[in-house]
Amino acid sequence: MTAVISSEKIPNNVHLSDDKRLQRALESWQPNFLNWWKEMGPEGFQEKNIYLRTAVSVDVDGWAVFDHVKMPDYRWGIFLADPEQDRKIPFGDHYGQPVWQDVPGEHRNSLRRLIVTQGDTEPASVEQQRLLAQTAPSLYDMRNLFQVNVEEGRHLWAMVYLLHSYFGKDGREEAEELLQRRSGNVDKPRILTTFNEPIADWLSFFMFTTFTDRDGKYQLKSLAESGFDPLSRTCRFMLTEEAHHMFVGQTSVRRVIKRACELMKEHNTDDVRPHGGISLKLIQKYVNFWYTCSLDLFGNEVSTNAAAYFAAGLKGRSDEHKYTDHVVKEGIYSMDVLAGDKVAPNEVPLRNAMNEILRDDYVRDCDAVIQKWNIETRDNGIDFTFKLPSRRFHRKVGQWSESRFDPHGNVISEAEWDRMKDNWLPTEEEKAFVRNLMKQVIEPGKMAAWIAPPNKGINDQPIAYEYVKL
Repeated sequence: MTAVISSEKIPNNVHLSDDKRLQRALESWQPNFLNWWKEMGPEGFQEKNIYLRTAVSVDVDGWAVFDHVKMPDYRWGIFLADPEQDRKIPFGDHYGQPVWQDVPGEHRNSLRRLIVTQGDTEPASVEQQRLLAQTAPSLYDMRNLFQVNVEEGRHLWAMVYLLHSYFGKDGREEAEELLQRRSGNVDKPRILTTFNEPIADWLSFFMFTTFTDRDGKYQLKSLAESGFDPLSRTCRFMLTEEAHHMFVGQTSVRRVIKRACELMKEHNTDDVRPHGGISLKLIQKYVNFWYTCSLDLFGNEVSTNAAAYFAAGLKGRSDEHKYTDHVVKEGIYSMDVLAGDKVAPNEVPLRNAMNEILRDDYVRDCDAVIQKWNIETRDNGIDFTFKLPSRRFHRKVGQWSESRFDPHGNVISEAEWDRMKDNWLPTEEEKAFVRNLMKQVIEPGKMAAWIAPPNKGINDQPIAYEYVKL
């Protein structure tokens, strides 16, 4: 039986009222969270009524209701997926043993590190996107931004619940730190570099939700396999919400592509900039930037930390059930490595390649998205094909960060990089052009000139529905 989420001060399905000490601690943290939200959440829209979906239960069929609500009044809370009866640890040295309901002492620090790192990404993205609504291309898109924002805020709650519940004083201090770091701040930045990148335009936001939230999907899927059952259950529910974020990204980029194709055909030109559009070549440059930044989030290609997490049963592969060997003490993984100034094949212990295995799944998923975008150009009769650059290109984390590569993965010199990088990545001038296109459109049903309308509205509402009451 699925637990309905309570209507307490902190909505939850974990019987929070049965643990008064924990309840008091979280109720003490709650005002600090709301202060953070009002300071760093969407600027200028805290008192507006937004058409948001809110969780009422955690089952797949009808876990949310839609209504207009002010964002500070959103039903943030603690929602865990239903427990699986007699669940066993699905991988690693403890394979087949009962899952843990409490933190094993020997894995305390590792688990806390995983939870804090995941938790830190959630408020970071809200901070990165806090000014975007002021240039929203439509009320439909503005509402989607706010839905992403409030769900990232709830994902922060999910991680803070784990820190408060299972890590004592250290966990409470970490929960406070999550509210004190700031995206892009010189003195107290967010933990992961990608979450300090500015998101100053909507094309960047759509790329972020396409590629960076898709990284989040695979991080959550790997943590959903965890032998620490509260973490697994937390991540399984978060995946339900993460799917919407990726939908926003990939469908919205496709709308930008569709509009570019329309302008190309209307004006018989590849350069749609004079006509208020974003060219396909520039969209590809944004793909190159955000996709490769998101590749960095998986970490080093060869990682003893990833091996240790897997051995301990803390963080596994996505969809562990699809593998036959769940212990993998003897397996090897073939990967390319950088040997001097050349790329050469190499074999590493399979456990040490867990980051790369997860990245493989991510790359395949991203390629499927790219193929959908190529359907749009093909259906419009436009001879242009979007491509993912090589995973060696434009990397700042891992072995490929030690040299320069072109989008095909070929080693190039620093001089060649300096000469060609503006052909591959957005220039400052191009980013300024995109920012200049960003003008707020608030008439219901109307769209900015650089993006096509969606195929349908939200929750069976018309596209012209008043999704944000201004």
